[in-house]
Amino acid sequence: MEKSDKIYIAGHRGMVGSAVWRALEAAGYSNLTGRSSSELDLRDARATSAFIADEQPAAIVDAAARVGGILANSRNQYEFLLENLRIQNNLIQAAHEAGVPKFVFLGSSCIYPKMAEQPIREDALLTGPLEPTNEGYALAKIAGVRLIQALRDQYNRDYVSLMPTNLYGPNDNFDLETSHVLPALIRKFHEAKQNDNAPVTLWGSGSPRREFLHVDDLARAVVHALENPLPDHLYNVGTGSDITIKELARTVQRIVGHTGEIRWDTSKPDGTPRKLLDVSHIHALGWKAEIGLEDGIKRAYEWYLENSSSVKPQ
Repeated sequence: MEKSDKIYIAGHRGMVGSAVWRALEAAGYSNLTGRSSSELDLRDARATSAFIADEQPAAIVDAAARVGGILANSRNQYEFLLENLRIQNNLIQAAHEAGVPKFVFLGSSCIYPKMAEQPIREDALLTGPLEPTNEGYALAKIAGVRLIQALRDQYNRDYVSLMPTNLYGPNDNFDLETSHVLPALIRKFHEAKQNDNAPVTLWGSGSPRREFLHVDDLARAVVHALENPLPDHLYNVGTGSDITIKELARTVQRIVGHTGEIRWDTSKPDGTPRKLLDVSHIHALGWKAEIGLEDGIKRAYEWYLENSSSVKPQ
């Protein structure tokens, strides 16, 4: 990659896309381009194909997706499957037909089986049943991984899939109906703190273990993938360490400064019992996460405080 090469970031206004944009700018790339969903509907195959053919980018980073937490995923399986298939299929096909040299497809660790051996290696893909609550989203991302693999094998494309663990950071979604666990915790504890340290009720038992990656670390992995030829089609991206949801809740509570009670609603689902990625594959290529969880949560809470006026009230 040359610093002047045009790079199209799909989903550039979201948490991941905006982090990738910042990381590329910091690395000296000066020809970045993006389109909002109102300017370009990636679910529209013709519009997507025409845009890529006209722009002729040297690389595409696919950070565009319909995403959400356990509640949104479980309630909208049809939409999560269909819309994500359309977005990624249109982008990948348009890139291939236009001869775009490099493509980074971003997915999620939910592509792996619910009961996969821990830590989860890349070769665990399609070896067992998925977590039912987010099966729609996972199936779409699995299809994307297979498309990238097929293009590499059949057409020698320098395309790659990066599967990050649970992400958080600036521009995260703090809507309690659709957010993931960490931003939801930040908001719940902050609002409870403001409400005389009222009790906070959380879903499940708190026993599941989860791995969390700051989005700026993922963005550095994307830059690494663009700048280096990667020998394989699929790489896990994570920290290599995890924490129970109960421990996470206590950490967020302490950072926010909430001193009230935490209550666990065990009538609600826990989801997958553990989801820790084996990141030795990408470590061997020279990338490692740099932002520790406590430091990352502090940064995320600071961002939330600075931007809470724009967060939708519940």
